[in-house]
Amino acid sequence: MANGNERKGEAMAASFSVDERREHFAYCVQLFGGTTAFSRRLGIDERAIRRFINGERPLGDGLLQDTAKALRLLIAEATTAEAQIAATLRFPPTDQS
Repeated sequence: MANGNERKGEAMAASFSVDERREHFAYCVQLFGGTTAFSRRLGIDERAIRRFINGERPLGDGLLQDTAKALRLLIAEATTAEAQIAATLRFPPTDQS
């Protein structure tokens, strides 16, 4: 039996057209810094990614799930990096000279 979040995700997916899914996927690719960075992150050939974005290949649920997982990891990495910057700004380095 699906939990509430899964049902909500299914409803959202059902409300997106094929073009909207493709456009959102292209947006997600850009969040990683573009096709090359996304390709490296997910281990997918750049040409295949361009074909997904251009509509030459259909976007499968598995690819979208992998993209969502990679986005969650990116969020965690960005949060850690931001915390390190914030700590640096609170405690500026001392001059070692």
